[in-house]
Amino acid sequence: MRVVVASDKFKGTLTSAEVADAVGAGVRRVHPDATVVSVPVADGGDGTLSAAIAAGYTHVPIVASGPTGEPVSSGYARLGDTAVVELADVSGLVRLPDGIPAPLTATSYGTGELIAAALDAGCTRIILGIGGSASTDGGQGLVHALTGTTRPATGSAASAATPGPPSSGGAVDELDLAGLRRRLRGVAVVVACDVDNPLTGPRGAAAVYGPQKGASPQQVAELDARLTRWADLVAEQTGSDLRDVPGAGAAGGVGFAALALLGAELRPGIDLVLEMVRFREQLAGADLVITGEGALDAQTLNGKAVAGVAGAARASTAGAFTPAPVVAVCGVNRLEPQQLQELGVSAAYALTDLESDVRRCIAEPRPLLERIAERIAVEHLTMTRRERGIA
Repeated sequence: MRVVVASDKFKGTLTSAEVADAVGAGVRRVHPDATVVSVPVADGGDGTLSAAIAAGYTHVPIVASGPTGEPVSSGYARLGDTAVVELADVSGLVRLPDGIPAPLTATSYGTGELIAAALDAGCTRIILGIGGSASTDGGQGLVHALTGTTRPATGSAASAATPGPPSSGGAVDELDLAGLRRRLRGVAVVVACDVDNPLTGPRGAAAVYGPQKGASPQQVAELDARLTRWADLVAEQTGSDLRDVPGAGAAGGVGFAALALLGAELRPGIDLVLEMVRFREQLAGADLVITGEGALDAQTLNGKAVAGVAGAARASTAGAFTPAPVVAVCGVNRLEPQQLQELGVSAAYALTDLESDVRRCIAEPRPLLERIAERIAVEHLTMTRRERGIA
């Protein structure tokens, strides 16, 4: 009996690996001989680096600049000539000192430092997960870290000549792309991106995500003006204006810099991660797939981890035999049964089904998750391999 657990984290409570460990413990109480395979996944945000390491990539530790310039212990994951960089781990909201937002000054510089380190080590393919950004700098910091050639506009307090990360507060008035092009020659950059926002305007990075990063209405307007000036400069220098391309507004505009200056390909985060962890290979002979994330809601329907896992499981077995059923575990479920069925999920089990006190679910999720896994084992592992047509 083979069970594949491919869950995202329960944000703020359990990592992907911890979810799989708890589920495995519950399943084995009912079926001690079951083989439970853990395949941690993520959607391109926090957890992407851990998923890569669990899949066999080697962690390369790097001390880089956090979103406000302070040094943080981060790193990238490497397998062969491929490096996985997680923006959230170095330039993300979780790296803000004391959690205090810095909407006007936070920078993506540290992410550029990690990419630079991977390139210097000989990597020629960069997988970049960009969820969870703390900045709205349009990727200026990232570009500066890779080349050191952006200069602040006249009168700006920031100085690109000063060692270390510049504040995102200084719009640039000059951009020399020669160094960047030399560094990226022969390098492929693939970005995990799950939003379709443009860089600027009412649906842009500042307007939609700036308030989530602590920006006031006045600061949102200032940030959007900065992004507009940045996009104008890049268009002038490259001869191509990509500010309105879907995904350009991702991660405070890092998506724009990746597209316009790194020549990146944007792909759905969960699809990219499932490919990276070789998820389809793990499905061979599976009797059950258990996926999950903290909350099943409208965002789940737009290509988050649960939708991606269920879709991949269905696609990988189509035409060969009846696919293994997919069930989901979560902290809270806000989806209707019909919505779950459309995703390819047979059933969903939430911690709140067992414990109505959400605070307890957050504080003590593991015992509840183990009990849920016992129930799943009873209700979903009774179908034999022969009944599913694979014996």
